[in-house]
Parts: sequence; C-alpha cells; structure tokens
Amino acid sequence: MPDLSKLPSVDQLLQNPKLKDVIHSFGRPLSLKALRDVLDNCRYEAIQHKQPIPEQPEIIRRTKNLLNEWLSPTLTPVINATGVILHTNLGRAPLSLETRAAISGISAGYNNLEFDLQTGKRGKRSIHASRLLSTLTGAEGGFVVNNNAGAVLLILSALAKEKNVLISRTQLVEIGGGFRIPDVMRQSGANLFEIGTTNRVHLYDYENALKNEDIALVLIAHHSNFKLIGFHSEPELPEIVETAHKYGVPVVHDLGSGALLDTANYGLAHEPTVFESMDAGCDLVSFSGDKLMGGPQAGIIIGKESLLKSIRVHPLARALRPDKVTLAGITATITHYLKNEAESKIPVWFMISRPIESIEERANNWREYLGEGKVLEGRSTVGGGSLPTEEMPSFLLALSPKKPDAFLKILRQANPPIIARIENERVLFDPRTVLPDQEAAFLRQLLIALEEEES
Repeated sequence: MPDLSKLPSVDQLLQNPKLKDVIHSFGRPLSLKALRDVLDNCRYEAIQHKQPIPEQPEIIRRTKNLLNEWLSPTLTPVINATGVILHTNLGRAPLSLETRAAISGISAGYNNLEFDLQTGKRGKRSIHASRLLSTLTGAEGGFVVNNNAGAVLLILSALAKEKNVLISRTQLVEIGGGFRIPDVMRQSGANLFEIGTTNRVHLYDYENALKNEDIALVLIAHHSNFKLIGFHSEPELPEIVETAHKYGVPVVHDLGSGALLDTANYGLAHEPTVFESMDAGCDLVSFSGDKLMGGPQAGIIIGKESLLKSIRVHPLARALRPDKVTLAGITATITHYLKNEAESKIPVWFMISRPIESIEERANNWREYLGEGKVLEGRSTVGGGSLPTEEMPSFLLALSPKKPDAFLKILRQANPPIIARIENERVLFDPRTVLPDQEAAFLRQLLIALEEEES
C-alpha cells in the first residue's frame, strides 16, 4: 500500500513560491481547482498503479500544464496552404486590413449601434449597412442578418408563412453542414410548391403554376456547390422574373455566394453576380457576406423597400440580428467595392486575381529558403460553395517526407498550425492561399517540421 502521507496537502503547496506564481498567472479559484484535480490524480495513480508520490515541483508543473490545457483556445489562427481560397472548414474569407481595423475600433469601446446622434434618441442598427448597400447595388434598401441561411428563413417567414412558395426541383439543394432548402422552407411555415424535374424545368412550368395556383413568392436558389451537366435546362432569370411579375408575384433570388465582381474576368466560369440579379428585376436578393463578397459572416438581403419593411419588423429578425462587430466589418468591406479597390484590398479577390508568375516566384523562393522540395504546376480552387468544378492554374511546393500523414500531423500541431494536402505521397503547399503576413511563420514552422521529421 503506498504511503499517501507523503502526498503534500493543498495548504503545504500554497506555501511554495512557485505555486504562488501560478496563482498570480491564473487566479486563485481556478488554480486551486486544478491543484486538487492533480492531487486526486496522483492519489489514484499511487493506489491503482503503484506510482510513486511526486515531489512538490512535479505537482506544481502538472498543475500549470493542466491550467494551460484548460485555457488553450479551441479557435485559433491557422495557415491555409491548401489552395482552397474559401475554405469553409478554415473560416472562409480572411478579412482585409481595413475591415479588421473597423472591427477592432468599433469593439474597443461604446458606439452608436442603436443611438441616433442627431436626435439623441434611440436609433435602429439596420441603418448602418442599408445606405451603403443601396449605394453599391442600386437596391431600394438592404438588411443584414447573421448568415444567409438565416436570411432565407427570415424572408420566407415574413412574407410566405402558410403560403405557397414556388421553386424548381432543380434547385432543391443541400449544401455544407446539412443546410437543405426544402427543410428551411418548411421551418419557415411556407408551403413548398415544386415544379419541373430534377434536371429540367421550363418556363411554362412557372407559367402554369402562377396561373393556376395561389403563389405568394417565387424562390430561385443558386446551385451553390454542385453543377448540373448533361441533359438539363432551366429558364433564364429575367424570363422567370418577367413571368412572375405578370401575375404580381415577387421573386426572391437566394444567390448564396455574393459575387460583386465578374469571376469570368479572372479565367474562371461566370458566377452570377448581385448586380445581375438586380438588373433581372428580382424583388429581393440574399447572399453571404463571407464568401465571394470577402467580408465577415453575414446574410445580406437587398431589394424593394415594401418587402424589406415586413422583414425588418418580423420577430425572427431580432433573433437573427447582427452585432456591432459584424456591421462594422460588412460596411468596411462594402466600402472597398465602392472605392473600386476590392482586387487590391480584399484577400479573396487578391488571391483570385494574383498573376501566375508571382505564384511561381513565391514557390521557388520557398524551395530556395528550405533547401529542398520541388516546384510543380498545380491547381487552386475557389471553394466555399462557389464555382463547383472550377480551378485556377497555380504552382505548388512539393515535399516528400518519409511519412506524409505523420508530417501533416506535425504541421497541424505547429504554432500556428499549417494545413496542407497530400497527393501521390507528396505534401503540397499552394502559395496562392498563404497570406503575406503569415509567410515568415509558415517558413519557420516548415523548417522545424522538417527537422523533427528527420530526427
């Protein structure tokens, strides 16, 4: 039987200057909880596994390690070397310097989130982005919620509860995380009225339904992260809008990606833009703030003020409302487009528009710095549910460690973690998605990982 009398008490340990340093760093209540957990574990190991009773320095070391483990954030910055620009698992769009500054500035103290500086009375938070959205898109008004799924849910709840919403079967999509258009429509209380088939819908399908049924809204859902190929067809958006308006029915376009620049100008397939939806005559358009728009997570609704009025006062709008941080970030991101500087200031568009020559040069610089590896031609992708199957030419740094999976694990445990990919037993790093201010840390951690892999 182990001699548990050798295990120091809490009071004895509290006299140790090293423990006092721990308490100073972590606070007394949490430090004492960790210390008691460590003592309980020491007692258990001694009784069950015949382990020796550790000395005070070891107990204090374990206590400090436990505290660090408890307080280590689970959300941490990473370096994205995958070549996927809008990597949903890695937080989608990185923010511009100006957007980060706006978020930092507005969150550092008090602000006029719901205070009218002119009248000195209570104001509305919705005004902070609405004017800029109208200026940018030409819409009568705009409204921001916390994500695009919430935007669609709010629109349907406010405008079509217990009413028929017309949608083509070609658009009954499920995107990442199990977000299904039919489920969202049912959750809103709207009745799903399907037309067409999985691969084909015709304008007469819309015409027949609008003529013969009581339809409150026509919903057009962007295909997002899949592409219809082969024997398929859908009417053009302006045709659908014209047909719906003939019967006095509003059209809502769930655009999803939020493209405000034409991706075709960068060697990619054309992604429908917010401006095209407005030009087609859509009554409301919803899209994400953190996809191709390149801002923080948000759901943005623009369109006719007569419809937005009902949306703004719906009870669900309060549950989905954005905070000061989101509004500051969205308005700063919109400003980049208004100033015609999206390509140079918004990271997503900077990556998309980056010349292939600069990517090749960067990959070669990495190889030269590391003293090993090969530079290969490769492909980058947009990701984030945008432009499925579309890729961009790139140049990759390829390393050939003995155990590629183990090497990736070493990189994931780096500070900051590096996320890369494996192809043909080689670990690949795409310069397109490594942010300039992360490059020094990226190369430093790669050197450390290579040395660890060799040892």
